[in-house]
Amino acid sequence: MAERHLVIMVKEPLAGRVKTRLGRDIGMTDAAWWFRWQTRTLVRRLARDPRWRTVLAVAPDAAGMRSRFWPVGTARIPQGSGDLGQRMRRIFRRLPPGPAVIIGADIPGITPALIWSAFRALGRAPAVVGPATDGGYWLVGLRRVQAVSPFLFADVRWSGPHALADTLRTLPPPIATVGTLSDVDTIHDLARLSCPAGRGRPS
Repeated sequence: MAERHLVIMVKEPLAGRVKTRLGRDIGMTDAAWWFRWQTRTLVRRLARDPRWRTVLAVAPDAAGMRSRFWPVGTARIPQGSGDLGQRMRRIFRRLPPGPAVIIGADIPGITPALIWSAFRALGRAPAVVGPATDGGYWLVGLRRVQAVSPFLFADVRWSGPHALADTLRTLPPPIATVGTLSDVDTIHDLARLSCPAGRGRPS
């Protein structure tokens, strides 16, 4: 059976370059600290699972590939240039054959059980998505038994309430879904979390 791949899209967690909307509420340095804590926790939680191979898609390319922030031993690939859709389409095309799932790093609710649900869904459907409460999505996956369409993620209105609906129009049907989660973009999102970052800078 072809190997399963989980790709986590990560950015170098520098103040003023990550979670800038959250940074406007709590300060860019504290926002970067939260993102560092969140991404490190998520990668460690998911990368140890033997049911899939975890790969970090890093940005910026050069700095991300040599960064010492990410856990040693986890495979890395550069995201490359372009908008989010172009970068994700490139990732799906370059991975070895087999089911693949891509997630972002800023969703605290992601668990191994949800990732496994997505891979199981790809056993009965060519595509799977995990909706987000803001109209976007936190997960997208493809079974990849055929060539990746050049129109995948074409004309998607990113970072807004239409991202999921636009993406669904580019995915091969039928499309499976897994649980709806929330990302963290504002101080109000952060306040809902029962984690150390919700009470201040994580240690």
